[in-house]
Amino acid sequence: MRAPMKQIALPPPKLVGGPYVMGVLNVTPDSFSDGGINGVAAAPRGLAMLEAGADIIDVGGESTRPGADPVEEREEIMRVVPVIAALRAATKAPISIDTMKPGVALEAINAGATMWNDVNALRSPGALETAASLHRPVVIMHMQGEPRTMQNEPRYDDVVADVIAFLRTRIREAEARGVEDIWVDPGIGFGKTLEHNIDLLRNVARIGEETRKPVLIGASRKRFIHAIDERAKDAGRDRLGGSIAAALIAAQNNAAMVRVHDVAETVQALKVWRATL
Repeated sequence: MRAPMKQIALPPPKLVGGPYVMGVLNVTPDSFSDGGINGVAAAPRGLAMLEAGADIIDVGGESTRPGADPVEEREEIMRVVPVIAALRAATKAPISIDTMKPGVALEAINAGATMWNDVNALRSPGALETAASLHRPVVIMHMQGEPRTMQNEPRYDDVVADVIAFLRTRIREAEARGVEDIWVDPGIGFGKTLEHNIDLLRNVARIGEETRKPVLIGASRKRFIHAIDERAKDAGRDRLGGSIAAALIAAQNNAAMVRVHDVAETVQALKVWRATL
């Protein structure tokens, strides 16, 4: 019988005072801005992000872009586990698994992942029990609907209050099952209009205060940037400025972690911002 896992926490962020910088490493053929790198060939890209200043690499094998189709669990495992294993063989840095499936999370942790980033907020069957058994930090995110339908006219009475209420409910349920280290993500771009996303960015500090949890913000290359600047059509080429601005706004509002594609540029911006405080 395998011995129970010990609770593992993240080391302090590289940038004194934070926030942590999470580098996005998608190993999917259909990610909205950076997919197409497969297998262990993706590992050098992750290592380069660590060299550029990332604190943690977030490996994902299923696109959650608006309209994305789900991926079978076996296929997702085949995509992410070799990459995580290759990264772990080369570095002691934290690695996150971006998945909605507890089976994928378990295989990823066994391969060397440190954190579970769940856009479905541990709502999949068996997710709460798996998260408790893994003894790793877990990110629970708000999403209205699911990726295929989440942008079909999202509506809220009060987006900030509604998201906080959802997260607090999920926190209570997770803690009741024994999940110890919980982070929250308001889900920028996941079932939100431009106005909803802006309201959430403005209220990152409130989200952290009312959930009493560290907040992760993932706004990098999201469509709301194009909604603000019509020239930012191409996610990978045209949204760097907006992505950095969103990361700085999040940091100024006490985000504990920012999830980004362009690590070096974001880290530099955060260093300059931190130097002025």
